[in-house]
Amino acid sequence: MPVHVRTLDLPAAAGGSGSAGRVALLTLDPGDPRRPFVLGPDTLPELGRAVEEAERLVRDEGLVAVGVTGVGGVFCAGADLKSVAGVTTREDAVATAELGHRVLGRFADLPVPTFAYVNGLALGGGLETALHCTHRTVSDQVRGLGLPEAHLGLVPGWGGTYLLPHLAGPDVAVRVAIENALAGNKTLTGPQAHEAGIADAVFASADFLVQSLRWTAAVLAGQVRVERPGPADEAAWEAAVARGRAVADARVHGAAPAPYRTLDLLAAARANDRATHFAAEEAALGDLILSGELRAGLYAFDLVQRYARKPAGAPDPDLARDVTSVGVVGAGLMASQLALLFLHRLQVPVILTDVSADRVEKGVAFVRDGVQDLLRKGRITQDTANRLTASVSGSVDTSALSGCDFVIEAVFEELSVKQDVLRELEPLLRPDAVIATNTSSLPVTAMASVLEHPGRFVGFHFFNPVAVLPLVEVVRTATTDDAALATAFAVGKRLKKTCVLVRDAPAFVVNRISTRMFDEVVRALDAGTPLLEVERSLDPLGLPMSPFRLAHFVGPAVMLHVHETLADAFPDRYRVSENLRRWVEAGGPALVTPKGPLAGTGAADGLFQVGTEPLTAEQVLHRVQDALADEVRHVLDEGVVAGPEDVDVCLVLGTGHPLFTGGITPYLDRVGASERVTGRRFH
Repeated sequence: MPVHVRTLDLPAAAGGSGSAGRVALLTLDPGDPRRPFVLGPDTLPELGRAVEEAERLVRDEGLVAVGVTGVGGVFCAGADLKSVAGVTTREDAVATAELGHRVLGRFADLPVPTFAYVNGLALGGGLETALHCTHRTVSDQVRGLGLPEAHLGLVPGWGGTYLLPHLAGPDVAVRVAIENALAGNKTLTGPQAHEAGIADAVFASADFLVQSLRWTAAVLAGQVRVERPGPADEAAWEAAVARGRAVADARVHGAAPAPYRTLDLLAAARANDRATHFAAEEAALGDLILSGELRAGLYAFDLVQRYARKPAGAPDPDLARDVTSVGVVGAGLMASQLALLFLHRLQVPVILTDVSADRVEKGVAFVRDGVQDLLRKGRITQDTANRLTASVSGSVDTSALSGCDFVIEAVFEELSVKQDVLRELEPLLRPDAVIATNTSSLPVTAMASVLEHPGRFVGFHFFNPVAVLPLVEVVRTATTDDAALATAFAVGKRLKKTCVLVRDAPAFVVNRISTRMFDEVVRALDAGTPLLEVERSLDPLGLPMSPFRLAHFVGPAVMLHVHETLADAFPDRYRVSENLRRWVEAGGPALVTPKGPLAGTGAADGLFQVGTEPLTAEQVLHRVQDALADEVRHVLDEGVVAGPEDVDVCLVLGTGHPLFTGGITPYLDRVGASERVTGRRFH
């Protein structure tokens, strides 16, 4: 991964003539366009040598500035995680941190101003590289700036916890390093980074480097003054860190050390000098690089990345049929979300159908409003918005779908209703059209049984909210042919989803395992365990939502339906709690907030009928762990998926299971539940 060094003439500043001087430009080039540039034991020394060469050029040839940029759509993707995973001693872990500080810190120590031209992805050490520079410009098309370390089990340890709060303020630093990192590694766009004060200027991608060099000349000539906010006072700093701790508590419930070590560093940055603070970052990395949470996080991160690139068990992609138009049967909320996703990602005509003209009209309006929202957020251009708006239509006549290449049904979750829809739909479609179902728990095989040509039928199960959760369970029945399956995987990839192949089985993987967990939680409530005690019992799992908050988000009626499906399929392990029925019959009111139970609801107010043998939080957690281990083993033994890695990907991407646990199966191995229940580990 070379770092190229070249010298360029800066364009003349406005009103001047000739060159404004020469600049040394360092280009971070991975050498292989299929791989991003990362910082590791090979590339950090290479970058250090490039900075030394730039310093020589400054000294010998009178250069006036040094710049650094990337190639393609990547500035720098951060640290080489494979090399981090290979560290085995604390001494080596600290040395890794020291090397990053030493090399990146040279940008701040050069005798001339330094400029980071952030042309693309800049994560972790990539963003820290830019932060060490005097100034930063960013492309308006950048979609991935952030400090994701706390998400993985690390801290931003190459200057991020010191440089970012002093540059943009502690509030921005907490948002980037804690709030965004713990929200599934949410990142900033280029314009958002500029608005937050991380970047000093934002330019169009088409001539980004040219504009950045012109801006550099103007800054050096004093024609552009970069305004920065003054230092935050103690109260603002403490408030930002306190907010970050509340976010960490709500997201990981104390189950992972990295977010809290990050917050400790952000708090200390106010009073520390740079050298003292960098030593503190090195100590934190020395501890965390060898932690079980990081090892687990790297396993899960690598797993998710591999499945995103190449789903396990997928047929030859050359078998996939072209999809140039999509039909959506149904126009309710889920169907409308699907239509918007297909329209946005595939950019092909999308047709919604439903039995009611009002529902069709509302569905089409939802999609068109969604297009306008994408436009407002800068994710599409006005021309694209106009084209997409014109490409969505609706009809009460199912024959409107006759020309579609891919049709997905998302009607009411009842088998007989779906079978009726499929009987009507199939004769209207072309013989080569793929038909999919978005069922969450019903048997896909039973739906396929009413079709004349079941080979083209496939399960295509999304998770709510559709635009956010990246998982699709692709369900193959005994009759699904390879062409239909390959088409489903190809469509999933175009939708920017990660597809996991599952065999047709009640509730597939995510809903089945999650329901087993919730069933155990409800059993504890039924026994008389206080609601808040039940909620807090699963904190060590670090789940993004507590059980009853998640159930309310999904919908108690949906939860009840899945419970009924699984209790019918596996009566020895699942049952339907009457308290769950009472909750649904009461309208499914919210029972808890992140701060605790809501007044006017819950067992204390008579909504539930409970026993007199409450469990402790430890007992609830233990029973949940054992139930999960038991159900995962059943899923694997039945061949619903090929291996425990598939289960881990499903739970991480479908429910937000945290990376720092490594996925559900490594966690169950570590706590001993696998061997307690099944007599063997998953790994």
